Parts: sequence; C-alpha cells; structure tokens
Amino acid sequence: MAFSSATHDIAADGFYMLGLPEDFQAAYVGVRATFYRIAMIATQGGLVVFAGLLEASGYDIPRAWFLTFFLAALVLAALFLYHFFILPYPTSDCWAVRNPSASLSRDFLRTFSLFFRKKGIVTVIAFFLFYRLAETQLIKIIAPFLLDPRSKSGLGLTTSEVGIIYGTVGVVALLLGGLLGGYAIYRKGLKSWIWVMVCAIHLPDLVYVYLSQAMPQNFYLISLCVAVEQFGYGFGFTAYTMFMIMVSEGEYKTVHYAISTGIMALGMMVPAMFSGWLQELLGYSNYFLWVMTATIPGFIVTGLVKIDPEFGKKKELE
Repeated sequence: MAFSSATHDIAADGFYMLGLPEDFQAAYVGVRATFYRIAMIATQGGLVVFAGLLEASGYDIPRAWFLTFFLAALVLAALFLYHFFILPYPTSDCWAVRNPSASLSRDFLRTFSLFFRKKGIVTVIAFFLFYRLAETQLIKIIAPFLLDPRSKSGLGLTTSEVGIIYGTVGVVALLLGGLLGGYAIYRKGLKSWIWVMVCAIHLPDLVYVYLSQAMPQNFYLISLCVAVEQFGYGFGFTAYTMFMIMVSEGEYKTVHYAISTGIMALGMMVPAMFSGWLQELLGYSNYFLWVMTATIPGFIVTGLVKIDPEFGKKKELE
C-alpha cells in the first residue's frame, strides 16, 4: 500500500507540473495544498467518525471498519474511473524516448544521475534538508506541549480543546497561508518573496517560546498563537514547494520532483527521530529555544541558492 501511495503521489505531482504552465503552478500551489488537507481531514477525521457512528448503531468494531474501508474503496474506484475516462491529458504527457541499445536499469540510473548533475546541486540538496529543520522538530512536540499538564510544563489543554485549536483553527490558518503564498509568488515570482517566506516559516516559532515561558491560560490567546505559527508555516512552505518545482524543470521533471520530495522526507525524518528525546532532556521552554536556534541553517541555505527572477511570476499576455 505504501508503494502504491508513493506511486500515486509521483503521478499526481507530475500531472500538476505537466498540466499547468510555470506561472499557474505558482498560482494554484495553495489550492493544491488546500485540497490535500481536505483529503487528509476527510480520511483521518471523516472515516473515523463514520466508523464510530456505525459502532454506535450496533455494528461490532470489525464490521464497522469493514464497511468504512469498503466505502473508501468505492470512492477511490469512482475517482479512478473519472481520472481514466474524463480527466484531460496534458499535451506534454508522453512516453520518454528510450535508447533501444540501453537496458532499462541503465536508463533508470541515467535518469536518476541527471538530477545529481544539475548545476549547484550541493546547495540545492542543502536547501531541501535544512530549510525546514526547525519546523520538523517543532511539529512533533506541539501536541504533547498543548496536552501535557502544567505540572510537566505543558499547557494542560483537553483533547477536545487541542482538536479545536490545532485541528480546526490551525488548519484554517495553514490553508489561508498557503493560498496567499501561492498568489504572492504568482504576482511577483519566487525570488521576490523568498526572504519574506523564509522569515514567515521561522519567526512565528517564537510564539511557542512565549507560550512555554508565560504559560497563559486564555484559550483564545493560545489559539491566536497557534494560528499565527500555522499561517506562517503555510505561507513559507509555498516557497519550498515552488523551489522543488523549479529544480525539477527539464525533460524528466516528474522523476526529479520525486527525488526532491524523497530528499525532503529524509530531511524531515532524521531530525524528528531525536525531537522527543531532546525535549525530555531540555524541557519544553529550553526545547523551543533550541528550535529557534535550529532556524539559522534555514536562513543560511536560502542565501546560498540561486533563483530565476522570473520563475513563478505571472506571464504577461502579448
């Protein structure tokens, strides 16, 4: 299932890049992220609620989940038929030209190696790995910090309160940030906004330094702080997505974008592995100070990468 999911992600990313011109890729990147989030909420929330309703109606747990997954399968089957028969095909979507004298494995290795021969690839990989270094460590600790009792230096919120703050207010702020980020790049290009966006994704992390030090009890103030951080994350992450698209441009854009997302996942996985241990060692207040220190590499790699001033910018009609 993981292999199937990854293959679908690659195809969806490739379709997005092939089906839209460069400036429209920037304009709709926020919309793309919005519908991704809607899908996440529908599956992680909606399907669980549906299974719970079935259980409350008298179905035992195995049968309730059988019917839930069966419903999900029907929806996916309907989407498959829609995609196969109705979804338009981009004109640039065609078979890659293969050298008949070369083996499939050799052809694959050549396509793969071309990515690592791109100009400035070392700084590109550094950007992929370190742009989100702080956020990767922050995101794993937010929920425990909100839930832990005040005796453990947490904010002591209930599960339902965290659901409202992080699962509703935070998600709305994240979506608004993503939509605004895509529109901003569409208007003036990625290069014009890159420093604003790197500040947007990193500086709002200060709200958790404040929350861990001041320990406020006001529900609305906590909600506002989370909303500010999530809005900044949504706005700033747009630059990361568009940079991956820019780096992947070329003959094998789908393959190279998949490699980019793989490096991104590596940059998220490794720091997150140590976040819980580090938080227990430092405590919440010092951990969030460490997170702010971890934002520094993000600024450094942003200063090193080269960005086409016209990339992502709206193309004027002639």
